[in-house]
Amino acid sequence: MAHPAGSVLIVVPTYDERDNLGPLLARIHDALPGADVLVVDDASPDGTGELADACAAADDRVHVLHRPGKEGLGAAYLDGFRFALRERYGVVVEMDADGSHAPEELPGMLDALAHTDVVLGSRYVPGGRVVNWPWHRAALSRGGNVYSRLALGVPMRDVTGGFRMFRREVLEALHLDSVASQGYCFQVDMAWRAVRAGFRVREVPITFTEREHGSSKMNGAIVAEALWRVTLWGLGYRLRRAGPPYGEPPAARPTADPADPAPGPAHR
Repeated sequence: MAHPAGSVLIVVPTYDERDNLGPLLARIHDALPGADVLVVDDASPDGTGELADACAAADDRVHVLHRPGKEGLGAAYLDGFRFALRERYGVVVEMDADGSHAPEELPGMLDALAHTDVVLGSRYVPGGRVVNWPWHRAALSRGGNVYSRLALGVPMRDVTGGFRMFRREVLEALHLDSVASQGYCFQVDMAWRAVRAGFRVREVPITFTEREHGSSKMNGAIVAEALWRVTLWGLGYRLRRAGPPYGEPPAARPTADPADPAPGPAHR
């Protein structure tokens, strides 16, 4: 089924998020009534997938993609992106299932996308904030972002955040089949690819709120993978300055009217 250029698909990976899913879907559709949601469930043992199926049966704006097991955040998003491209959605959104990303901020992010190619919801630009995080999580997040910026030379202040929007043209150009990163370094990988390919990336402030139900999926293996991969990418980047590793910048990209205001810091 083909969708119009402005159509929105929100990709929500899930693993044991049964308590969070119903309220999240309701808030999303209150904020963006015309958006579709794709729940990508990794065979959650708590019944999240079955609840998602029931929600899809009751609302044709909800779709479900069942995966055979817990295979990582990056792989779940990639499957969701392929679904979005196959179904011809115009805008693709990444969003956590645990309520840490406020659906009420979706309309503002969508407005910002009118002037750029990728919108990153940022905790660390002026106006952004984090609520109810323990100090060690906040320190790990800020440290990871500083390290990624220095290692890769990216200008974004929140390159690890998982609340973001892409125009479909960006995902078509970024060679998704070559993305091997899992965990939270997937977010770094996708943002860096977009910058290297010449797309415009804009950060807008968001409020990130620690989950109320369930447990975080962050663990030592995820942190170690991110540190290892970002270090290798940074070293490789400095050894390959002759050209971008992910292909040439796209020949044509959507452009904003120069007279339009530019909300938030933009990066090229």
